[in-house]
Amino acid sequence: MENGLYLSHHKELSYSLNPYTSVLKRNAPTNSMIISTLSNDSGSFKRLRRTPSLGESFGSSTFYSTDSSSNCSLPRIGSTNSVNSLSLQPGLHFRDHVWALNQRYLAAEAIEEAAADIINQEEENGEGMKLVQLLITCAEAVACRDKSRASVLLSELRASALVFGTSFQRVASCFMQGLADRLALVQPLGTVGYVATPAMNKTDIALEKKEEALRLLYETCPHIQFGHFVANCSILEAFEGESFIHVVDLGMSLGLPHGHQWRRLVQSLVNRPGQPPHRLRITAVGQNIEKLQIIGDELEDYARSLGINLEFSAVESNLENLKPKDIKVYDGEILVVNSILQLHCVVKESRGALNSVLQVVHELSPKILVLVEQDSSHNGPFFLGRFMEALHYYSAIFDSLDVMLPKYDTRRAKIEQFYFAEEIKNIVSCEGPARVERHERVDQWRRRMSRAGFQAAPIKMVSQAKQWLAKVNGHEGFTITEEKGCLVLGWKSKPIVAASCWKC
Repeated sequence: MENGLYLSHHKELSYSLNPYTSVLKRNAPTNSMIISTLSNDSGSFKRLRRTPSLGESFGSSTFYSTDSSSNCSLPRIGSTNSVNSLSLQPGLHFRDHVWALNQRYLAAEAIEEAAADIINQEEENGEGMKLVQLLITCAEAVACRDKSRASVLLSELRASALVFGTSFQRVASCFMQGLADRLALVQPLGTVGYVATPAMNKTDIALEKKEEALRLLYETCPHIQFGHFVANCSILEAFEGESFIHVVDLGMSLGLPHGHQWRRLVQSLVNRPGQPPHRLRITAVGQNIEKLQIIGDELEDYARSLGINLEFSAVESNLENLKPKDIKVYDGEILVVNSILQLHCVVKESRGALNSVLQVVHELSPKILVLVEQDSSHNGPFFLGRFMEALHYYSAIFDSLDVMLPKYDTRRAKIEQFYFAEEIKNIVSCEGPARVERHERVDQWRRRMSRAGFQAAPIKMVSQAKQWLAKVNGHEGFTITEEKGCLVLGWKSKPIVAASCWKC
């Protein structure tokens, strides 16, 4: 019986590893040419090891884990010893070991692919190549809790990662800040775990700077405007022919002043064929009730000037504590829910927080839920994988800013240092509840929404969105593509923001 159980587990392990091992074999010649995240003291780079043994995965250490106690070398261990080592982990099931091993392969894939893409972007610039390598080496030292080496590398980074330099130097400066913050929280080698991450304590001045940077980002880049455009088009379609309509806005569109998204919706409702609605209700959910009410008062005055009866109300609550009873829904009105770059903040290690929010939305029975999120994988379980994904993602964003704004434009510096740098530092330096920038890809959101009982409502307006993009932003680097019913805004083929619609 025991032999039969062992053979069953062995088959399960072989099956679970097969997709990854086949990819590794197929890409072996290419992989050998890609610079790894691991380097020796001389600066020469080794090829990333892609086939850890069972013992490496089943041992007490965790390769590239968020746990600071992880080892950073992968000693080769024979398969017999690896199987025997299972007895050293009585608290873990075999499936847990298989899952952990699969995650390590995925992390290795993310690191290698992101490194290759970043290096390709910088290959014509020798200094850029050195900076890429320096960043990766420093991140690896921080992950290994090698404080002395990481401190030396951070000093080198400070001399090379310039706030007003090339686009990659500018993004590197943000990641350098994140690595320095993370290193300050790490205990020395030989101890276990991280120092507890302190709660984010932002001053009023810092918040004002971030709000100004957000406003400048909205005016300069199409990222948020894209989400508003797709959301409003989907909402208008849901409201077609209806007279009593209600929008619940989670986060009130990031708290942007003047309610830009809803001003445009009011304009569209006035200009739609037939009669305008008898009543439009907007319910904003957020924690700054005074600010929300100011926006609401402006919207009511604006709608009144166009002949629209708009009723605004605000719910003072964060998303995790929101209850269905907080939202007043009247009989006979059509409800939609709008979430612009909000739900990733309630994605935690467990699914409880997000599921709670989605359950509230589901109980409201909206005609549609519009979901706009950053399309990148910044919530993986392994620090170096997240680091490389984020470096790849924000390098594309900073590259787009380089095209749109001059090098010494203060607007650009504010957007980079007071908005995107805050996101980067949160991804790189924070763990646990303090890490709120947990961006995920479209496929992961699709799985999450499906588990919560939502069905995809495909967005069929690619040509319309492309016409909008050409009108508001003439830069050829921006693209809009359709991916399994979602619309994705990208920069030179790198996805930036994805918009999707869901129904109960």
